[in-house]
Amino acid sequence: MKPVGQGKGQSQTSSTLEDPGAPQNPAVDEDFREQVAYGFRTAIPLAVAVFGFGVSFGVVAHAAHLGRLAPLVMSATVFAGSAQFAAVSVLGTGGGVAAAVVAAALLNIRYLPIGMSLAPAITGGPVRRLLSAQLVVDETWAVSHLGGGRFSRGRLLGAGVPLYLGWLGGTALGVFGAGFLGDPSRFGLDVVSPVLFLALLRGQVDNRRTVLFAVSGAAVALTLVPLVSPGLPLVAAAGVCLLALRRPQ
Repeated sequence: MKPVGQGKGQSQTSSTLEDPGAPQNPAVDEDFREQVAYGFRTAIPLAVAVFGFGVSFGVVAHAAHLGRLAPLVMSATVFAGSAQFAAVSVLGTGGGVAAAVVAAALLNIRYLPIGMSLAPAITGGPVRRLLSAQLVVDETWAVSHLGGGRFSRGRLLGAGVPLYLGWLGGTALGVFGAGFLGDPSRFGLDVVSPVLFLALLRGQVDNRRTVLFAVSGAAVALTLVPLVSPGLPLVAAAGVCLLALRRPQ
């Protein structure tokens, strides 16, 4: 029995949620496709930069004598540039696997608050949520942000696909072409990461409040860099910046 006061749109949405085989709401589907398209278009320039970053990682991984398969599997499963660079740097200088894993984990701790902020937007069953979560990186988090602490799963997926393919493709080129490419800094690939993150920041800082939190986060990170282990300054800065997502009272 339909509850009193429930409209036609609400009834259709309810039946769709209860019966996955029920017809979808065309308006909802159209909006989702638009969000996917927006995420894809926005991510294309970022994917170019990520591709260059991936090439750099592939070259570094090859120089660390990790072979060809291991870097490709790492990029396909980890999909986190800074953590992968940290792990490869540790292994390349003779460090153990445990130290490499710890270094990568510290740098990726920031994905705990990022994941919590995105969790309401990543819906569906366990497999669907897992595949969506695999595309969660700094860039897709920024692109999928709608404002006011709200996020779009469509934008996340749309942005995630070209970024994922760019990272994996760049890694492959770096690994297989390392002998021809040589030092990646010759091509300016060493500045790809900071420029990329500055571009992402520009889209998020649009008022005095967000500028204040961005500057505060940077100050916290710079203060902690010489004092604590790698990765922790990023976590502290992320904690400060996440406060900006809270709506002012």
